[in-house]
This record gives sequence, C-alpha cells and structure tokens, in this order.
Amino acid sequence: KGNPMIRLGHDLLKTKQKLTVGSKTYTYFSLDIAERNIGDLSRLPFSLKVLLENLLRCEDSKTLNIEDIHAIAKWVETRTSTREIAYRPARVLMQDFTGVPAVVDLAAMREALLALGGKPNQINPLTPVDLVIDHSVTVDSYANPNAFQKNVDMEFQRNRERYAFLRWGQNSLRNFRVVPPGTGICHQVNLEYLSQVVWTLEEEGEIYAYPDTLVGTDSHTTMVNGLAVLGWGVGGIEAEAVMLGQPISMVIPEVMGFKITGAMREGATATDLVLTVTEMLRQKGVVGKFVEFYGPGLDHLSLADRATISNMAPEYGATCGFFPIDQETINYLRFTGRNEERIKLVEAYAKVQGLWRNHKTPDPIFTETLELNLADIEPTLAGPKRPQDKVLISEAVKSYRDALKGEIVLKKPINIKLGEMSFELDHGSVVIAAITSCTNTSNPSVMVGAGLLARKALAKGLSSKPWIKTSLAPGSQVVTDYLEKAGLDKDLQALGFYLVGYGCTTCIGNSGSLLAPIAQAIDDHNLAVAGVLSGNRNFEGRIHSQVKLNYLASPLLVVAYALAGSMNIDLYKDPLGTGHDGQQVYLTDIWPTNQEIADTVSQNLTPEMFRARYADVFTGDEIWKNLSDTQSLTYAWIENSTYVKHPPFFTNMNESPEKLKSILGARPLAMLADSVTTDHISPAGSIKKDSPAGRYLMDLGVLPEDFNSYGSRRGNHEVMMRGTFANIRLMNEMTIGTQGGVTRHMPDGEMMSIYDAAMRYQAAGTPLVIIAGKEYGTGSSRDWAAKGTRLLGVKAVIAESFERIHRSNLIGMGVLPLVFKKGVCRLKLGLDGTETYDIFGFEENIIPAMDISCTINYADGRKETISLICRLDTLDEIEYYQHGGILHYVLRELAGSGKS
Repeated sequence: KGNPMIRLGHDLLKTKQKLTVGSKTYTYFSLDIAERNIGDLSRLPFSLKVLLENLLRCEDSKTLNIEDIHAIAKWVETRTSTREIAYRPARVLMQDFTGVPAVVDLAAMREALLALGGKPNQINPLTPVDLVIDHSVTVDSYANPNAFQKNVDMEFQRNRERYAFLRWGQNSLRNFRVVPPGTGICHQVNLEYLSQVVWTLEEEGEIYAYPDTLVGTDSHTTMVNGLAVLGWGVGGIEAEAVMLGQPISMVIPEVMGFKITGAMREGATATDLVLTVTEMLRQKGVVGKFVEFYGPGLDHLSLADRATISNMAPEYGATCGFFPIDQETINYLRFTGRNEERIKLVEAYAKVQGLWRNHKTPDPIFTETLELNLADIEPTLAGPKRPQDKVLISEAVKSYRDALKGEIVLKKPINIKLGEMSFELDHGSVVIAAITSCTNTSNPSVMVGAGLLARKALAKGLSSKPWIKTSLAPGSQVVTDYLEKAGLDKDLQALGFYLVGYGCTTCIGNSGSLLAPIAQAIDDHNLAVAGVLSGNRNFEGRIHSQVKLNYLASPLLVVAYALAGSMNIDLYKDPLGTGHDGQQVYLTDIWPTNQEIADTVSQNLTPEMFRARYADVFTGDEIWKNLSDTQSLTYAWIENSTYVKHPPFFTNMNESPEKLKSILGARPLAMLADSVTTDHISPAGSIKKDSPAGRYLMDLGVLPEDFNSYGSRRGNHEVMMRGTFANIRLMNEMTIGTQGGVTRHMPDGEMMSIYDAAMRYQAAGTPLVIIAGKEYGTGSSRDWAAKGTRLLGVKAVIAESFERIHRSNLIGMGVLPLVFKKGVCRLKLGLDGTETYDIFGFEENIIPAMDISCTINYADGRKETISLICRLDTLDEIEYYQHGGILHYVLRELAGSGKS
C-alpha cells in the first residue's frame, strides 16, 4: 500500500513516533522503542542501524518479517549473519553511460509488458531516480581558453541522439529527473546537492522522516557515505528493479571497523590517505563487506576528506565505506547551502535515533578491525595498473622501472618536432596529466593545493612540458567559482590546465587523442609512456589505449609531474627544472603549506556559491532545452540509429519461465587470469576501426572519427556485444602470446575475435562458459559486462572468486556464477580451452550456495568431475535466475503471472 518506502498498516513492534522540529512534525520509526523489544542496539555499527530502520519501516510480513529485524539485533552477538533481508533504498542515482541502457530497458519493458497483456504505464519508477549526464564529454580540445566550449559543442554533436532519448525519458517517465550535461559529475552533484542525509516523504497526510539511502549505477556511488548517506553501486539491471519497486536481496553484511587516530602531517593530502586506506583494505579482504570508520581521528577529517575515502570503496573492494553523522556532517550541509530546516531535522533525527557520533560515543562492535594513524600518511601514488597498488613517492622511480621490465630498451630517446619546438620522448615520459574525477575534484583542499602549487611554480619560472596533454575537469561548477575567486584559475591555465569540461573525462577513458607526432612515435617505437591523473581507476587500456603506465595521484602531484615530464624523475631528490634565476627548483620549493591551503579555502568558498549553481540544476542550457520534448507511452525507435536500438532481451518472452536445464557440451569462450576487470569485459573507451564494433559501424556508414566511445554507445546492443571482451589489454590464456579480444574456436583451433567465435558457436547451438581466476569482475558497475556476456551465449562463469557487483549483474542477466572450491583452479586442473564442460545437478532443487557438479571432458579423452559452489546466494537470486534475469521476473510479476 502506498509508496514502497513506507509499508503502512504493519509496524509490529509499534515503533512509529512523532518528532517536532521547528514548525513541522514528522513521523519516524524509533530505534529506541525497537531496542526495548529486541535487545541492546547501543553498540551496533551505525551502518547496520540504518539497515535496521529500513526493516522497521518497510516490514510487510511478506518480503520482510519480524525475524529479519531480530536478526540484525542478534548481529552484535555473532558479528556476522547468514540472514537474507530485503532492503529498500530511498532513491536511485544514475550517470548517462549506465543510464541510457537502463532507460532503453524501461522503454523495451513497456512494449514487452504490452505484449504480455499488461499496462505499459506500469513501467515507471516507483523509487525516485536522478540521472546526471557526466560521462560523455571528451578532452578533444585542451590547453586553450576555448577548450571548454569546443568540447561541449563536440559532446552535443556526438551525443544529440542519446540526449534526445534521455529527454524522452525525462518527459515520459514519472519520478525521473535528469541533470543536463555540463553541470558536474554525478557523485559530486549528489554530495553537494541531491543528498539530504535525512529523507522525507508525505504519505496519507503524514510526513515521514528516515535515513537518506540509495543505490547507484556507478560503483563510486559510495562517495556519499562520507556524508553518512548509506549507498553503493549496483548494476543497471538491479537498479532498474529497484526503480520498479523491487527490494534488494542481501545477506546482513559483516562490518569491518576502521579506526582512525591522529592527524595528518604537513604535506600529506587526502589523496595520499585514500590510497593508503585502499591498499590496507584490499590486502585485508573486504569484498562484500561494509567498512565503517570510527575513532578520534574522525574529528580531524573534513567532510570532503571523508568523501574522498568513501569514494574509493570499490577500489578497496567493500560494499561501502561509511562515516556516521556528527557535527562535521552538519557543518558541511550548512557550508553547501542546504535548507536550514533540513539541517535542523538531520541533527534532531540523528540524535533521537542514536545515529549521532561525537567524541564520547562508545566504539561500535565490528566483525574485525583495522587501525591507521593519520600521522603515518606519506605522499603517495598508485599504479601503474591497479588503484590498490600503492607507491610511495620515494619509490616511484623504482616502480616505473620495474614496470618497464620486458620492454625493449631504446638506444636513445625519440626526437619529436611540434611546429617550432623539438623535444625527446622516452619510456616513462608523461604524456597525460589530468586533474579529473569525482574522487579529488570534490575536495577543495587538494584542488586549491594544486592551484597554489601552480602559482609557486610560475613564480619560480617553471612551465609544463610541451609533450603533455594537460586538462582540468572539475566535478562541479562550484570548483570553477572558488578557483576563479582565489585567482588560481589563471595560475593553472598558465601551466596548461584549462577547463575542458564538467565530467569524468580522462578517468573514464575520455582522454581524447594525443597529438599525431606523439601518437605516431609511441606506436612506431612501442614506447611505454605514462599518464598521471587524480582519478580512481587506472586499469589496463582504460585511460588511453596508447598509454601503458598510469598512476593515480593528488591534483598537486598531477601538476608536479606536468612540470617534471617523466616518471624517471625522483620528485624528492631531482629538480623539476631551472628557475628564472638559473637555480634548480625542487618540489619542496613550491609545495604549499597546509595552512596556506586552509586559509585559501576558508577565504574563497561560500554557501552562496552552492546555492547559486544548484538553483536551476535541472534546467540546462539552450541546446539541451531545444532537444526533443516528445512525451509518449512507448518510445518510437529510430530504425537506422547507431546509438539507441530496441534490445532483444524480452523478445518472444513467455508468461512463465522455462524449466532450468543442464549446461551440456559447453565450450570456453575465454580463459582469464586474476583481477579481470569490467573494463576488460566491457571497455568504455575508444572503438578501434578494425574491431568487430568498428567494422559494424563502418558497414552502417559511420566514419571512424564519429565512432565516439563504447560507453556512449551502450544504448546499442549490437555495438556492445561486439565490444564485450574487446579490451586491447585482455589476456586470453587460450591465445598465449596475443593481446586483445581474440580466442580460438574449438575444436578446429582457428584464431578469431571473441565476438566472431561466439556467433559461430551460437549458429552451432553450442553453449559457452568463461573460466577465470580471482576477483573476476573487479571495477565499474557495468551492466553491459553482464549483458554482453549473455548475448554472446555464455551460460555460466566459473571463477575462483567474484567481485560483488558483477556477480549480481550476471545473475540479473540469467548467467550462472560458479566458484571453484578452495585449492582448485584452472591451472591445477590443467585447463587450456580445448575441453568441454557439462554442468548439472541444479535443474530440480536449486538452493543458495549449493554444490553443483561439473564434468570436464579433456581433448585427450580424460574425464574429471568436480564440485563447484553455486554463487546464487539468496532465494531471490535463485528466483531471478530461474526467470532468466531480474527484469524478466519483474515483467512477469507486473503482467500478473506470479512467481514460478
């Protein structure tokens, strides 16, 4: 009854209470009263208190019952649980790369529901959705005052069709808002404006107050946990189900307590801190767990610093990295211009619910704990291929040289001529220096620090190296305002860091082309050049297809490496250059002090900046407003579109699901090692003209210069299935000695693209499997990594372990995730891709985490039967898999056929 966030008429524990703040009275579900019935909650982790409130409010005796509520209370005794609960987040956040295919699915579901005899207007978000367009701007133009406008013009030129489609969604779907291009990165807009900390909803004459919670179709949705808003990334498939009123099925998580003590020392930044935290937690192992930060050190962390740490939860593998509500939360809400009435509600609600932290708060009980003294943090990079691989600045040269092992040593550097300039490129030359990404551009201290470092460098007479592509892509327009007010924009521009756009840019792989002579030299001489960016991801092939070494760094260090020009320079010992006075200039000569940064921030940031920039955040410029304003029940698909096509997922769908069948005679499509990322599975960057996707587009008359990116074409399944496993750095163990999306078709052994092989297998009716190592599906929450896998004909993925989001996405698309038992892997079994696989034993009575039999038929005639662990972890996940996917389940529910 009513909104899925509030289940009126239950409240078995009688916890509904009234809270008056100012002139308004709110209804809330009291944790204090619940405690009297279910036991002491005082030392329950704050993040689990948020989950408990969700259960109290949404309990309906069907998807949730009283035993679920008791299970969270009992967690304090066991510090772990196997209890499955149904969780209902308050809202959904999307960005355009994942948002377009989600809206495509909703449009297709409307037509499918009509075919099943339902009403298409049932396909509407019941949970509020905000989509922020931030992933499509590319750094085509840079290092000039017109770069921003040129890039915006190109963005609209390339993406007009996609944006018009989103305008259709904005006009035709209820509960669906779109933040237009050029506004900011979704996570920063979420942090600075969309999030309320305490959400309110009016229902049947009452105003309900409850914790602001969300899921997002981008893995870095976790950033907002720094603001005490519980949220994490899910695949677009799962997000669509949440939009349509379905709960998230999850096991009550373990919670890792991360104690912070001390204060940061001079010269250390929030970026250095988060890279240290990432390394510690990744080594500890927190996949699928909540991480909650506590301890006296929280009093020395600004909200922006907390958000920086929470942002990179996907990199350390956790579901989220949560900070509780305290005075700093209130300060930030006021600082960013939030409504004073809401601020007072947040404080009053947090205190009455036991969600408020201060220095007297007893430490919660956690599953396990780690501890970090902020005084131990040193200047740090991460790379050159993974964000969890921390590299101290003092060891950066060694890291770069170690990464070069196996590269051909150049006899001498390569001479490059650009106009009147001449310079030399070598292995380790930095060719991209990008201040980018939600992780750091949301943090005023590191952005101001970069500006101050640039100012000091200019005063000494230093300049950026001419072979480096420099860019500045803030996460919101407020950043531009405070840099301009402080005059630091001019200093950054003088070093080439001109505004290129408000979006993810280089961090998502939209770094644009390198200058032709540089690109040619890299290809001709196989140069292992470097990129330095203030991002959160540096997986292989992500940042730029020609840049092999990529390091994550603070914005200050991005500027420093733009001055140095090479990873072969020790920033502690070597000079960055020679100053006006002929003296060598070192990094210590230009590094701003913590006090200088703090003073500049306090003098130049005001709440009025936030209020002004977000006053009409959904309006957009004239180009946006002049796009199609069509409103219709179903979408009029454009037959010759190369961006938005009707997907095949619901074609000829029956009212009831088919009975599960054994997977017999399956061939491996690819055999992959550890840490295969969703970037490897479903790249977001450039499309090569000789790739299956490139050939498809050229056959339709699209010129290579108009290919755009894989990410921008996620609304076209024909492009995306051809791009699945097409990353140029993918290493398929079935094709030793090659790189890229190639495999061997069996049994003939012919080498071909993975797409072409999959189509040949499909024509022969041969099911497929993927064999992989540990941490399969690490990285971005890409629905297409699962959608493409399914469309290629893959029935199961057998890995040593899965990353949380990708496992969920596979289930959401009806692909079976299976795990080798401990001590068993592809290497110990001697698998090489010539085998076939029979997977059986789950057809009749499938249960969570059951053993499933797999017979491996080797090419020499040997057979071996092993047990695999079925990673369908909950009853809901089993139901989704039985229906062929979560959206198929939802459609059948809406069509009235019920559950099978």
